Amino acid sequence: MSPGQEHLRSAPRLESVNSEETVDVVLIGGGIMSATLGSLISQLEPDWSIRVYERLGEVAQESSNAWNNAGTGHAALCELNYMPEGADGTVDASKAVSINEQFQISRQYWAHLVSTGALPEPHNFINSTPHMTFVKGAANIDYLRRRVEALKDQPLFPDMEFTEDLERIAEWTPLLAKKRNPKQKVAATRIAAGTDVDFGALTKFLFEDISRRGASIQTNHQVTWLKRQKDGTWKLRVRHTVGQTPKVVNARFVFVGAGGGALALLQHSGIEEIKGFGGFPISGQFLRTTNPKVVAQHQAKVYGKAAVGAPPMSVPHLDTRVVDGETALLFGPYAGFTPKFLKTSTWFDLPFSIRLHNLGPMLQVGLKNFDLVKYLVSELLASRSKKMAALREFMPTAKDADWELITAGQRVQVMKKDPKQGGILQFGTEIITGADGTIAGLLGASPGASTAAPIMLDVLSRCFPARMEAWEPKLREMIPSYGTKLSSDPAAAEASLAETAKVLDLTA
Repeated sequence: MSPGQEHLRSAPRLESVNSEETVDVVLIGGGIMSATLGSLISQLEPDWSIRVYERLGEVAQESSNAWNNAGTGHAALCELNYMPEGADGTVDASKAVSINEQFQISRQYWAHLVSTGALPEPHNFINSTPHMTFVKGAANIDYLRRRVEALKDQPLFPDMEFTEDLERIAEWTPLLAKKRNPKQKVAATRIAAGTDVDFGALTKFLFEDISRRGASIQTNHQVTWLKRQKDGTWKLRVRHTVGQTPKVVNARFVFVGAGGGALALLQHSGIEEIKGFGGFPISGQFLRTTNPKVVAQHQAKVYGKAAVGAPPMSVPHLDTRVVDGETALLFGPYAGFTPKFLKTSTWFDLPFSIRLHNLGPMLQVGLKNFDLVKYLVSELLASRSKKMAALREFMPTAKDADWELITAGQRVQVMKKDPKQGGILQFGTEIITGADGTIAGLLGASPGASTAAPIMLDVLSRCFPARMEAWEPKLREMIPSYGTKLSSDPAAAEASLAETAKVLDLTA
């Protein structure tokens, strides 16, 4: 048992302390991370009381909302930014393999929940969608060929196809090839076993399940303040956003899964571990079409290469999306800037997040990322016609009338201290845990939702190390590869991919 967690017994109960409720677990934020952690805890410790606070009127309305994220099941099958080219021309597959390994953990967990009836029919949140890459020009084609070579023997990247034949690409997805100059040098890869995930729907289903298990999901409730007490619990002030009197709740364990709102709450907590961390918000837009004639010609998620200076999350992609049972195509993202940390928050988020301990790292990041600033300015000034021109690089036949511009969710990239550089901008996720294991939070973005299950397992191992051995049999039941690496065992990888594809109905 972690220091300070002696209060978490095997069968805790609700109790009253000075007229303040005490619960075992408080999850702040109604997104995929809180939903996943709540799901895991409710099965590992069914007697623990769980309370979820979401400031909006529904869960899954910020980054977990289907139209606020790329929502594809990031398995690194096609995301070229996970395999950057080194200065010597080498292409390192390690990050791509690691991300795919993490996605398989999520996929196994979802399959377990489907098989036990905790989640509904899988087509309600996950669908089979081939993952492709598409590049133009001799240098990019050479890179793509080397990428294929680096991945060809990886068991989690089976049956990857590569072609420079435009007719073959047209067979995979007509929109990439129709009316394209046949003399243009192009290449593509395809893995048929990709997925499209509606994380908004999945989040809601997970919360419905833990609610059936006894968790309390309270929307229109915002945690505005939290402080650690002498007995190791956390006192939280919770405001009802429609005007009721604020209340105080005590929690034995707190997870801050509030997306862009997590940084402020972790700063309010006063834990030493948050010092030096800042956030850089990046907004985004997508072009979307639901025209059935257009949608029918593209059944894939297709990634290209990012522009010079563009953040990894801005890699252009043309995706098939299935949201609430309706199929659409999404292209983008077009990056932008706003000081908001959430889509529905305040313009003061960025300035209010600045502290003496993170000012230095944030200034260092600004000085060292001029290309990013230049890119964001160019994106902010881009007209609709320029956005359509970017789409036509993928889809030459795109017509303005078929596409609408939608605003995506906010992404807050991590800025943190670095002993060598002073401060760095990190494109990924960062788990922050208090020294005594009674509080944890998550900062950052991609690959995010797709790796929610392994990220939350990491939270559990950091905050409840003394319980992991007792939990291991249940964890292995829910996630058969738990504690092993599928990428190191081709037979196990093949069996896992086949089994989860069968349970999640991804055999099409």
